[in-house]
Amino acid sequence: MSLLSQLSGTLVNVGAVLLGTLLGLALGGRLPERTQRTLLQTLSLVTLFIALDMAGSLNRVTGGSVPGVLLALLALAVGVALGEALGIEEALARLGETLRRRFRGGGRFTEGFVAASLLFCVGPMTVIGGIQNGLTGDSATYVLKSTLDGIAALALAGAYGIGVGFSAVSVLVVQGGISLLAGSFAAGLLGGASPEALKTNAHVLLLTGTGGLMIAGISWNLMLGGLGLEQHRVRVGSMLPALLLAPLVLGLASRLTG
Repeated sequence: MSLLSQLSGTLVNVGAVLLGTLLGLALGGRLPERTQRTLLQTLSLVTLFIALDMAGSLNRVTGGSVPGVLLALLALAVGVALGEALGIEEALARLGETLRRRFRGGGRFTEGFVAASLLFCVGPMTVIGGIQNGLTGDSATYVLKSTLDGIAALALAGAYGIGVGFSAVSVLVVQGGISLLAGSFAAGLLGGASPEALKTNAHVLLLTGTGGLMIAGISWNLMLGGLGLEQHRVRVGSMLPALLLAPLVLGLASRLTG
């Protein structure tokens, strides 16, 4: 299978994010501030729906006798402690500020970059779509995701500015990486099963649910932005290590209580 076939869905997704960002930047400056804030609140509610749908995956996974919600809580608690110790939120802020100065961006650059990157890269469609695209060249899942991400990018860019567009780099790295790795590793890991089998995989369910709780934090931040109360935002960046810790927590719980 050609490299282009394996990356076809990712490239469509990147294009959708960039197009949505450009449209959001073009329209955002023409809308009254009150309308922009109301749109931000609307996007917050839609994002919350997505977050709750993802978080519902925790009801379908257990680690031995430990329910999924407790596994996610443990992963988040340890992840936050690690994230704060490493200063991930501040590192992201410095990266955003560097990019903003380099490309003369305006608005809330870093918030837009982080919020959009998490929203576009965390979720079951990212994993399942990447494996489908990498194994078979089927980009249908990523094309559907591209439509959703493009609309979200339009709304986010109107509020946060050009920083949203730089999340396309995150999409390219994360989704492209999954697609390319799929050809080398996923076939063996799946044991000949369809990529659709991942929808019931315990590790994917826990990762999805944990990511959903983080997306809920983004939804809260979007609502605060719409209300002009950004100083009370959730430090979602510090939660990022939880995504790496979640599979480890599941494995440990299964061994100890299984």
